[in-house]
Amino acid sequence: MWNELVEIGLEPKEARFYLAVLSMDRPTVAQVSEAIGVSRTNAYDIMKRLSRRGLLSVTESAPEGGQGGRGRAELRAEDPQRLLDEWQQRKQALDALVPQLRAMHEKAGRQPRARYLEGKAGIRSALFQTLEWPSPLRGILSMRDLLTVPGEEAMREYIDSRRQRGLWLHVIRSPEKDFKRGWPSSERDLRRTRYAPRRYLFAMTMIIGEDAVAMVSSPQENFALMIESAEYAQMHSNLFEVLWDASSPQPPA
Repeated sequence: MWNELVEIGLEPKEARFYLAVLSMDRPTVAQVSEAIGVSRTNAYDIMKRLSRRGLLSVTESAPEGGQGGRGRAELRAEDPQRLLDEWQQRKQALDALVPQLRAMHEKAGRQPRARYLEGKAGIRSALFQTLEWPSPLRGILSMRDLLTVPGEEAMREYIDSRRQRGLWLHVIRSPEKDFKRGWPSSERDLRRTRYAPRRYLFAMTMIIGEDAVAMVSSPQENFALMIESAEYAQMHSNLFEVLWDASSPQPPA
């Protein structure tokens, strides 16, 4: 049984000491030290540690024969429920602490980096990775290129996945790169669409997240680029909002 006590946080000698006190009738420190084979000095140290944790209590018995003087110090194990109470207290403390530690860890490890992904598989991978980003996404889409690579079937799958995740997309499209069956604004598809002035032609697709940006080339260059940088994403988010204000909810005539 002492193995289980060690697994929940007691040291091996502490576990043996606690079990000995549980099995004995109000023993002294000397009796427990002899029973588990540790020196009396070590036994006193163990007793103090277990007492501080609320697992043991020490009481002084009356002297023998009712005469004056000191009685002997006797040990008593507290209710083992104390172990569960202690674990619950630790869990509450960890529940409050771990999110703060994770935030520090993520911040420390969030160094800017760029990843180059080649070909149709790389483009699809970059596109679908944006589904893990928080809502809303901001996108400048070259629709005719996307329907070529990664293709219309992949784009419909992307829309379905985005809708299932409750992920809104605010998208700007250039009319010359759009297509007649283009996807307009849709509450069902969680999409708000605007059309850039005709003088702006977007030969690449860009999806902007909270701290990352995905860029997808035309089929001619056939690559995707993922840039993970909060500052870079913020800059492009601001530029997107400027272009959004200059764009129209309806395709230009």
